[in-house]
Amino acid sequence: MIGDGTSGVERSVERTLGHLRVLDGSDEQEEQTQAPLTLEDLYRKQQMRMVRLAILLVDDPATAEDVVQEAFTGLYRNWSQLRDSKAAVGYLRTAVVNGSRSVLRRRKTAREYQPPHQPDARSAESLAMLSSEHQAIVAALGHLPRRQREVLVLRYYGNMSESEIAEATGVSKGTVKSTASRALEALQKQLGNA
Repeated sequence: MIGDGTSGVERSVERTLGHLRVLDGSDEQEEQTQAPLTLEDLYRKQQMRMVRLAILLVDDPATAEDVVQEAFTGLYRNWSQLRDSKAAVGYLRTAVVNGSRSVLRRRKTAREYQPPHQPDARSAESLAMLSSEHQAIVAALGHLPRRQREVLVLRYYGNMSESEIAEATGVSKGTVKSTASRALEALQKQLGNA
């Protein structure tokens, strides 16, 4: 169970990533009741949201765009095999998470041969829209281990349930819960909230 101090961090993370979700202008209920009928419709409705999800995971806009483009390319190749168009959004989320993991693995390998370099890849516009508290939380998210960052981003930015996160990341629901708890504790330590 998460302690009282951690719940403050959880609320801050939820507010920050929820704020970013609202800035995206996405309406989860509309998404569920009105599924895109074509791949083109899906691209128009989901492309920017998937890019922002990937940016939160890989922390680089150009790489995030590449990850999302690959996800849509894979969806295009498998479009006729989908059971229904509502399944496409889940396919995309999973493809973006997996593509982001691949990027991070490649980065880790590349860092072994080059000095580490972490540019601040967020746009000035996105940072200007965030308060200093939100900026600190987004920066702290970048220091979390990959799985912890994924779980928090999918939970609070992706607005996904534990079951949906488990499906998207390929881990059990219990692992999602414990990972979220550890991530929030790590954020609490990083942000100095005692």
